[in-house]
Amino acid sequence: MTEPHDPLDDIAEPPPPPRKGLLGRRAVIAGGLGLAAAGIGGGFALSRGGKEAEYTSDGLRKLTLAWNANAICLSPALVAKEMGIYKANGLEVDLYNFAGPTDQMLEALSTGKADAGIGMIMRWIKPLEQGFDVKLIAGTHGGCIRMAGSRAAGVTPDPRSLKGKTVGLSEINGSAYNTFAVLLKYHGLDPQHDVEWRAYPQPLLGEAIRKGEVHAIADSDPILHIMQRESRGDLVEVLTNLTKPWDKRVCCVVGASGHLLRDDPTSARALALSLVQAASLCNDDPVRTAKVFAPYAKASEEEIVAVLKSQTHNVHPIGTDLHRDISLYAGELRDIGVMRQDTIPDQFASKTVQTVLA
Repeated sequence: MTEPHDPLDDIAEPPPPPRKGLLGRRAVIAGGLGLAAAGIGGGFALSRGGKEAEYTSDGLRKLTLAWNANAICLSPALVAKEMGIYKANGLEVDLYNFAGPTDQMLEALSTGKADAGIGMIMRWIKPLEQGFDVKLIAGTHGGCIRMAGSRAAGVTPDPRSLKGKTVGLSEINGSAYNTFAVLLKYHGLDPQHDVEWRAYPQPLLGEAIRKGEVHAIADSDPILHIMQRESRGDLVEVLTNLTKPWDKRVCCVVGASGHLLRDDPTSARALALSLVQAASLCNDDPVRTAKVFAPYAKASEEEIVAVLKSQTHNVHPIGTDLHRDISLYAGELRDIGVMRQDTIPDQFASKTVQTVLA
């Protein structure tokens, strides 16, 4: 009998890109060298519910980070590995591809199967309401999900043109709905009554809009970016998660297990620092980032660069800034019926966010 598939099985990594000049001109690891010098690798700490922490033979703290290996917006997770940023901060990080539901990832973090994870806040925020032993420790960027509508169906860049229209998405209660229901409400539409939402398997979204079964589609990049480019001008961008009032907010976040935060906060800090530094590098050099990420992406290097430039990898809030964004999201999702009606946004954010970087 074959073993059941484990969603945290290690990804089959392609050969690493050349490491010539990996750290580059900005010395993005400067802040992390102090952590390594301070002795992250020295001694033993307890993590994962009481197990001894693991170290490499050269003293690097071994951690596991769950991610989606095809999501361009999560490039910092790979960039930090391939460009030596984790190592400079005293870590050896194993990346595990996680394709299951978010609540399963959070459960894996809660039980110590993975030390941390990275993903979209609008996918994470509702499951976090269940009280998993996970805290958000950093944001890595803004942007990565968009809605585009058919000009032939009467959709324009004005969100109000969606009134009476049908929007296709891959999950009826997923990140696309959470995002655009809030943004439609902000622009004066009732997301429950003015728009119909219809779910399709992601590969069929393009066919659904070509057949006229839906008038707009919403999903993450690079899927929507490629569909829009291939539509010969028919698909017009209506909203993204950088549309006001979200233009300065975070999209993807880093969550750490409670075990790691309690038993080895120094390594949690090193992980957050590594991903923030890697996000800055993605912002400063998208071409180089695309070369690193291309073996994982279902997109060309040129498309990866275009997607990275449409995102804000210079936006990576921590501490009070991350608390503010989470509080705002919690209140908005409560107001459209996604979060519980008794949710107090500031209290939710306080329970969910932990400051590890000053």
